[in-house]
Amino acid sequence: MQHLYQQLARVAASEAAVLITGESGTGKELVAQALHKHSRRTHGPFVPINCPALPPTLLESELFGHVRGAFTDARTERKGLFLQADGGTLFLDEIGDFPLDLQPKLLRVLETSTVRPVGSNKEIAVDVRVLTATNRDLDAAVEAGRFREDLFYRINVITLEVPPLRVRGTDILLLAQHFLVRCAARSGKPVTGISEGAAAKLLEYAWPGNVRELRNAIERAVALTCYERIVVEDLPDKIRTYRKAHLLIGSDNPTELVPMEEVERRYIHHVLTAVGGNKTLAARILGFDRKTLYRKLAQYGLEDQ
Repeated sequence: MQHLYQQLARVAASEAAVLITGESGTGKELVAQALHKHSRRTHGPFVPINCPALPPTLLESELFGHVRGAFTDARTERKGLFLQADGGTLFLDEIGDFPLDLQPKLLRVLETSTVRPVGSNKEIAVDVRVLTATNRDLDAAVEAGRFREDLFYRINVITLEVPPLRVRGTDILLLAQHFLVRCAARSGKPVTGISEGAAAKLLEYAWPGNVRELRNAIERAVALTCYERIVVEDLPDKIRTYRKAHLLIGSDNPTELVPMEEVERRYIHHVLTAVGGNKTLAARILGFDRKTLYRKLAQYGLEDQ
C-alpha cells in the first residue's frame, strides 16, 4: 500500500490516462477520488459512473448526452457526463464491461477531446481527465475480441494495481478498527475495540469481498455486540467458521475442494517459493511467457513473492 501511495503522489499531477485494476471491493473508486483530489482539477467535478449498471442505449445517452428528439422520449436536450465533468474528472468504473459497439465512440472522445451528443451533428469540446477501473483481465478481453486493443492502450497509459485485502497482513485490523470507530459513533454504542479471538478470525479469513466485505462485517458486529469489544460471536457465520483449505486435489471430500482459480494461485505461489522468486525460471516451469506470469502475479497479489 505504501508503494501504491507513492505512485498516487507521482501520478496525480499528470494528465495521463490511468487504469486502476484490482478485485471487486478493494477500493478502486477511492484511488480515483484520491487522484482527482490531488490533481490540478481538484476544484472541478468528480463524476463517477458504473458502466454495466446501464443498458448500452442508456449508457450512450448518459455519457455523451442527446438532443431533443434524438429518440423516443427524448423530449428535452440532455447534457452527458462528459460535459458535466468538464474541467474535472470522469471515472468509468468496470470499463471491462463497456459495450463493444460503443467503444469506438469512447475512443474518439478520448482522442479528440470532443463529444457529439446522440442525434447531433455538432462536436463539443470538453476538458476532462478520464480514469478507468476494472476487476477483469483486459489483456485476455483484447485477445478474445471483447475489448478494442486501441482503446485498451489509450486508457492504459499508467496502471495502478490495488492489492486484495488478503495480502495486506495486519492492515485488516487497522481497517477494522477504523470502521469500528465510525460505526460506533454513528450508532452511539460504546464499542471501542476488537477481542483477541475476533482479531484472529479476521486475520485468518480470506476476504473474497475485500475491504467492502470487511466494512459490512464490522458494521454488523457493532450493531449486534453486547460488549465494549467485538467478540467472535458477533462476527458473521462464514468468518467465525472459516478454515483455510489445504490443496487436496485428490480428495473425495467436497468440503476440502477449492475453485480452480485458487488451485492456480497456490501452485504459482508454490513454484515461486521453490525457485527462490526467480520469475524467469518460474515462468519456464509453469509454461507461461513472462507477460502472462506477471499478469497472473498481479491478479493473485503475488508480485512481491
